[in-house]
Amino acid sequence: MNTMSKAALPARRRSVFISGASIAGPALAFWLDRHGFDVTVVERAPTIRTGGYPIDVRGTAIDVVERMGLLPPVRAAHIASRAMTFVDGAGAVIGSIPIYEAIGSETGRDVELPRGTLATLLYDATRNSGVDYRFSDSIDTLHDDGAGVDIGFASGRQERYDIVIGADGLHSRTRHLVFGPEEQFTHSLGFCFSLFSMPNDRGLSHGGIVHAEAGRTAGIWAVQDSPKVFGFLAFATDEAPVSASRDAEKHILRTREAFAGMGWEVQRLLDAMATADDLYFDSVSQIRMPRWSKGRVALVGDAAFAPSFRSGQGTSLALVGAYVLAGELATHDNPEDAFAAYERLTRPFVEANQALATDGNGAFFLPRTQKDIETRDRILAEIARNGTAGMFDDTRAC
Repeated sequence: MNTMSKAALPARRRSVFISGASIAGPALAFWLDRHGFDVTVVERAPTIRTGGYPIDVRGTAIDVVERMGLLPPVRAAHIASRAMTFVDGAGAVIGSIPIYEAIGSETGRDVELPRGTLATLLYDATRNSGVDYRFSDSIDTLHDDGAGVDIGFASGRQERYDIVIGADGLHSRTRHLVFGPEEQFTHSLGFCFSLFSMPNDRGLSHGGIVHAEAGRTAGIWAVQDSPKVFGFLAFATDEAPVSASRDAEKHILRTREAFAGMGWEVQRLLDAMATADDLYFDSVSQIRMPRWSKGRVALVGDAAFAPSFRSGQGTSLALVGAYVLAGELATHDNPEDAFAAYERLTRPFVEANQALATDGNGAFFLPRTQKDIETRDRILAEIARNGTAGMFDDTRAC
């Protein structure tokens, strides 16, 4: 007869599957591992994506990074961009704005670093701690029977988990499988954009140059003194985004048509876009969902609440969301209760940050009308006279 009481039996570690290994996925894995979960992270790419465009870690997210013990290496990777300069079609300077005044870093705590650097730091902090990473695979099917979730992978592997988290970005496969087509949750901000690297022929350093007309913006961004810069092209459109079909040739054609006849260095940017081997394009849009969970499945980061790059808050929301979600899973036996608490705590913060993409400051960087251009130029003139105090106060709230 087994005399061991039920209370004496060791508790089974709950298993969590995370789809996606960019920022939100590894950050969530970090905290879940700390809380004693068995964590598996599956990523479609063959490895962690290194390099990449600059991102910002701000406000509450800095506190999260500090609690992870990663603040020193994150600060060491700070790229210290200095200014964004606006020019007219002939290249003459209209005005300039200090980068960290524009994004609201009045405390000096915020950090700007390459996206891939942060992703690598999170990966390195988790891959030797018990988190199981599997690359070159992705979620294909999902069935939640109430007691667990059966996952079928593109590789043919079949596995069962207690909890599933989609951290797989704006075009989340997990979200599609559980909640339905993406279109019902996508809120377009009326632009499509291209991002790509190109030679730093101008010797640009620690900042960017932008030329904008009503409904179209072109820019070049230098990360420190890199021999390559990032080219950026965005144009206003009410059409469905090309990204739904991932048709690069169609997108390039649409972009050439949208920027036809524009001055400055736009033709050079268009030519670089067409030949770039790292072209990334998409719509400027947000994900807005009435709920971020269903049964034993939840979403975090861009999969749940992408704020768009116009907000500048995507990375910070991913880090904060992962921290809160892990904490609630650790303190609730029922994952549905944990998910409800996670949403209750996080949604007000998310909505406040998403609003940054649709306020007046958003039009400053992506002007849609001639009135937006005129407003921007008045602000630049005011900055030249009096500095930036008070110009971007609303971006400092979050």
